[in-house]
Amino acid sequence: GKLLFSTVLLSAAYVLANGEYLLLRGGTVVNHDHQSLADVLIKDDIIQFVGLNLEVPHGATVIDARGKLVMPGGIDPHTHLDMPFMGATSCDNFYSGQAAALAGGTTMHIDFALPVEQDLLKGWQKWQAKASTGCMDYSFHMA
Repeated sequence: GKLLFSTVLLSAAYVLANGEYLLLRGGTVVNHDHQSLADVLIKDDIIQFVGLNLEVPHGATVIDARGKLVMPGGIDPHTHLDMPFMGATSCDNFYSGQAAALAGGTTMHIDFALPVEQDLLKGWQKWQAKASTGCMDYSFHMA
């Protein structure tokens, strides 16, 4: 297929966890408004450069992305992880829900947080504790 996904995701997770450079070479970089052939250099979870024929840093892992689409991760703006409702709790906690989202290309979500005893700060604190098991970027919106 054209979509460079699982190989990059698995390789990137390993490489970035070790603080090394990752270079995606020659893919079609797709953004919200255009697409172009480019290399993407990543270090410490941050895109350092996007351009043609980027220099390969010493020790970098290079992934050949020619003929593949290189896309930014998606954002899910409304999730319900580890949320109580009518005597039950949603089936996914922050780790399981985020791991599933990452497998599908989502890299950030905004979870629905509830006040505790009508207190927004207590609710935020409770959801922060729940999110401590997570494995990707997140934010909250309160009820």
